[in-house]
Amino acid sequence: MSQPVAVIIVNYNSTKLLNDALTGLARQTYERFSTLVIDNGSREKPVDANLPGVKIVYLPENIGFAGANNHGIELCAKSRWIALLNPDAIPADDWLERLVAAAEAEPGATSFASRMIQAEQRNVLDGAGDAYHVSGRVGRRGYGMPAAAHYNSREEVFSVCAAAALYRRDALDAAGGFDEDFFCYLEDVDLGFRLRLAGYRCLYVPDAVVYHVGSATTGKDSDFTLYHIHRNLVWTYVKNMPGLLFWLYLPQHILMNAYSIVSFAAKRRLRVILRAKMDALRGLPRAWRKRRETQAHRVAGLREIRKALDKGLHWRRR
Repeated sequence: MSQPVAVIIVNYNSTKLLNDALTGLARQTYERFSTLVIDNGSREKPVDANLPGVKIVYLPENIGFAGANNHGIELCAKSRWIALLNPDAIPADDWLERLVAAAEAEPGATSFASRMIQAEQRNVLDGAGDAYHVSGRVGRRGYGMPAAAHYNSREEVFSVCAAAALYRRDALDAAGGFDEDFFCYLEDVDLGFRLRLAGYRCLYVPDAVVYHVGSATTGKDSDFTLYHIHRNLVWTYVKNMPGLLFWLYLPQHILMNAYSIVSFAAKRRLRVILRAKMDALRGLPRAWRKRRETQAHRVAGLREIRKALDKGLHWRRR
């Protein structure tokens, strides 16, 4: 995988969607890239539709989105840039060209977020980079908003959504890649937080467009999705919120988790939300050990980190 950009797609039982994503990649105006599909133990094996530059690696079992991407990144050791694309994200023809142009124009940034449009409603935003609230709550900026009227300018954001993003390879290596304990969901926010602590910047690129289905494999409201999001919310906060900010915002983090439990209990989903939070608590010793290592290498100051966080009662629409 010696092209300057390696595009990695982690596939799990999404053959139809994958073929659409690969077709979108075949139309890219930027040509200096290779495509690596990591099939994560799918029941139905994807078929390389004879598209040039596509390689498929089959894993014997599902090791999670985080683990599969890490495996792909290792296989693309000679690529300067790593682009991640979900199989349910169909890129516009100039998607990669726009991301690379932004990367070349902004050498101080190391990760670049795409403009995600809802695949079924192409006048509605699916996300414009990720935001992180001081309580530890996470959301995609602009989700559900009219696309034409919102987030049309290049700007710094907290982190990318890894469904469609570009990373500088050396920054990924320095940060240690994705945390495989997360398995899936919020592993991209956790990585983005660590990159920010290391002093790196993240930019949203509004003209790098993909059309996103979203949670096509796991289900947007499934117990699987709910469990992993709400377990990983706790670990992301514990690992990454630095210094005095950890203790300053800990009451808000506790209240946010308590509210989540009450809210999902009212929706008759008490069992899964309690399991998520209990498993998060069981994993705290390990998360705290990782915190020590992460904070020991922190470069960004507390004021800089606080400036990047969402605050107050207002919350960007998720």
